Amino acid sequence: MIFGRRNFLFGAAVAAVTSAARIDSLRAQQAVPNSAGTDLPKLKVPADACDCHFHVYDPMRFPIKAGVSIPNASLAEYRLLQKRIGTSRGIVVTPAPYQTDNRVTLDAVAQLGPNGRGVAVVDPTITEPELKALNDSGIRGIRFTQNPQATATNVDMIEPLSKRVSELGWNVQISMSTDQIAKLADLWQRLPSRIVFDHLGRLQSLGVEHPALGVIRGLIDKGQTWVKLSAPYIDSKVGPPTYADASAVVQALVRLAPDRMVWGSDWPHPSLDAAHKPDDATLVDLLAEWAPDEATRHRILVENPIALYGFAKSS
Repeated sequence: MIFGRRNFLFGAAVAAVTSAARIDSLRAQQAVPNSAGTDLPKLKVPADACDCHFHVYDPMRFPIKAGVSIPNASLAEYRLLQKRIGTSRGIVVTPAPYQTDNRVTLDAVAQLGPNGRGVAVVDPTITEPELKALNDSGIRGIRFTQNPQATATNVDMIEPLSKRVSELGWNVQISMSTDQIAKLADLWQRLPSRIVFDHLGRLQSLGVEHPALGVIRGLIDKGQTWVKLSAPYIDSKVGPPTYADASAVVQALVRLAPDRMVWGSDWPHPSLDAAHKPDDATLVDLLAEWAPDEATRHRILVENPIALYGFAKSS
């Protein structure tokens, strides 16, 4: 009886280990829409790691202007990406085709609960009660982009809206070319709100000698500017899997101000067509090259998003 019981316990233990391995294997092989590859990242991100830039497109529930083609990228599909890469917090950014209709973003933030925040698109017609309602719903910034589909906003709106949202503690997120960033240096100096340059300030293939980096460096020195380490593939001449030209820019930024960097996946990678979506596990693993020190990665993934977006401090 003792021998039989021991055999039973041993067999159960083996079965449990085999089952766990099978679950890990299935998880590692789970495909995510709008993302290439199925492997898990080699880099394990810390608890409360935040993806500070992704979009939700849900045309069935939140239709957009007729004739504009967008990916189908629901929050349910994004949660598959979270499971794959290990993040738990996220910043939903209203995509350009939605103009100033932020319902898709507000819906996603509500579903994410305490782990979600949002960046909206607004114009000067927005009222103070409407801004407060957005704040109560988890919005923590507004975005300006020169995307051809983003016809609802323009450069002239940035300063007056920055003054209004600064009272709420929000940031103004800028998605512009490096030449535009450099040209508007005086404007950035006048803004009272925090400033966030997304997608590396579009420096991916232009390197650290471009004047825009000097502008960004000066703003960081003032203590109110942040950079999103996201979308290294935009304009990269080297391309995957290393994006070496973009990586050189990221490494310079991290050395410059690790306490002003946040990371974002840019899922569902709207600047790339379906045949050229990146492997998100590879994008996560690049962090080990960009910030070899574990403490620095923790700052980028956890501490900096807490400071910028107001998440609860990690226990």
